[in-house]
Amino acid sequence: MQAALVRDRAPTQTRTVAARSTRASSWVYLPALLVPIVAAALLAVGWTSNWGGVSLADSQTSLRVTTVGPLALAILGLCLIAERVRPAQRRALVARGHRQDLIFTVLNAIVVLPFVAALTLAFVDVVRKAAPWIVIPDFGVVPRWAVTIAILIAMDGCNWLVHLANHRVRMLWRFHELHHSQEDMNALTVFRTHPFIHVSYLLAVVPGLVLLANGELSTLLLVLYGGAVAFAHSNTNLSFGPLDRIFVSPNFHRIHHRLRGPQDVNLGFTLTIWDQLARRAVFPTPETIRADTGLPNRPLRVEQQGERPHHLEVLAAQLVGPFRPWREPVALASVRDSARSVPSEHKGV
Repeated sequence: MQAALVRDRAPTQTRTVAARSTRASSWVYLPALLVPIVAAALLAVGWTSNWGGVSLADSQTSLRVTTVGPLALAILGLCLIAERVRPAQRRALVARGHRQDLIFTVLNAIVVLPFVAALTLAFVDVVRKAAPWIVIPDFGVVPRWAVTIAILIAMDGCNWLVHLANHRVRMLWRFHELHHSQEDMNALTVFRTHPFIHVSYLLAVVPGLVLLANGELSTLLLVLYGGAVAFAHSNTNLSFGPLDRIFVSPNFHRIHHRLRGPQDVNLGFTLTIWDQLARRAVFPTPETIRADTGLPNRPLRVEQQGERPHHLEVLAAQLVGPFRPWREPVALASVRDSARSVPSEHKGV
């Protein structure tokens, strides 16, 4: 009889657990919580190990110089000028999307960069302790410039691999879709990223760690690399001609952000070779050069909705967006679809 009671109770307990899980998932997309949990665990390890003996303040300063230092800002300025001289799409001087991206730029400079610096130091410390053999001893015969180029190419390949995962893994896409929500592409769109997306891109640190004893990337190279990525996001009608077969141009990368068509193509950061090897390269045509960008049906709240942009409210909604319930009410989807029909003249105000 006791066995019968246990059998009767088991399905009830299973249904109770399932019901609780369903209620929880109706409030939050649970898999997305794994990313901040991993970030918190890494930061806790880094804190307790004193960031592997490396100065966190110096790392933050170095990252700021690389990302928003004088040379980086000068490159961004040149990109923004090029957008006015040779635009892919005509936009107001300061469109809604530009203002939203500027907010993300400030947020990155003040909050996200220190977070990324701490995350990187913690990750490096964990890898070194878990796999000390990963650092290859000094070759002695290979020129440092050759090793530097190898690190740069390998880092770009890792970025491509993570970028593909961000498109193919639903949990990661929840964080990456914010970057694709931009409908007014510009050089500052490179900063339109969710802070937690940087957890996935820690993989790009590995090549530099492996070859650390043989060479390293200078600050200048990192600035130029970041500048090239920003330029690829710019609203410029520019290709590199035959060099498009090697380097990512704005016209090449715009295809990746286009509103209509697959977005898991042209995933390269600075090199197109990875997309060609994976048969994911789509080269520009007159039709793709001026293609609209953004997310179909606007599943994530964007500043283009409504007659007013409400930038700070949209920012808050975009930052919590990855954790929103998986299934949204039909009524809300209808509202977003209707908002999609806002006249284009409102986009620049």
